[in-house]
Amino acid sequence: MHKFGLLGKKLDYSFSKSFFTELFDKNQIDASYENIEVADLSKWFEDLCYAEFSGFSVTIPYKTEIIPFLDELSEEAKIIGAVNTVKNVNGKLIGYNTDAFGFGQSIKPFLNNNHERAIILGTGGASKAIAYVLKNIGLSVIFVSRNPKGNNEFGYDAINENMLNACKMIVNCTPVGTFPEVDAKPNFPTDLISDKHLVVDLIYNPEKSLLLRESEKQGAIVLNGYSMLQEQAKKAWGIWN
Repeated sequence: MHKFGLLGKKLDYSFSKSFFTELFDKNQIDASYENIEVADLSKWFEDLCYAEFSGFSVTIPYKTEIIPFLDELSEEAKIIGAVNTVKNVNGKLIGYNTDAFGFGQSIKPFLNNNHERAIILGTGGASKAIAYVLKNIGLSVIFVSRNPKGNNEFGYDAINENMLNACKMIVNCTPVGTFPEVDAKPNFPTDLISDKHLVVDLIYNPEKSLLLRESEKQGAIVLNGYSMLQEQAKKAWGIWN
């Protein structure tokens, strides 16, 4: 039996295990999938814990931190600078990014001519994949972070009406609002959101985060991260299989 899993720090919010278990059962695949909660990534690799897995997914906060432990990266993962899928080929670990594919597939039905510029909340591994996709389809992107660095990053206190008039797509790549903290949201002025906005939150548990609920009240089109999860997971299975 092949063993797969999800590598992260705290995984009680994740649907990945149930998604893959159902996939394996439905297709009579002799494989298992488990949550791999790791507090110290270096020690996990030093102890060769990865050796028992044929492949594993990677989530917050390890999508960039894992890169030095891998033997090889796909071209796309190199460009993005983040990994969410690892394949173990006879002890050689190869990193891929299927987040970009998943996000691209999930937003296709919702894009329109209003969406020329996007604000990405967060600057972690997921935000790198999202920026890669949006730039490839012709959107300009700015980042909002608690600790802004560089010309293209702003603090949350810099978000104003002019910025939101110019940027009709908002993507939350932070974990703020994830179960069980369902009444939290990034420090984002949803009262400035309009019915011309598309607001995407990569969180899928809860189904509608506080950010999405408040944005929807303002008339925005809202989308959670579950369809992205499904698409990137199918892509990961294709790589492992």
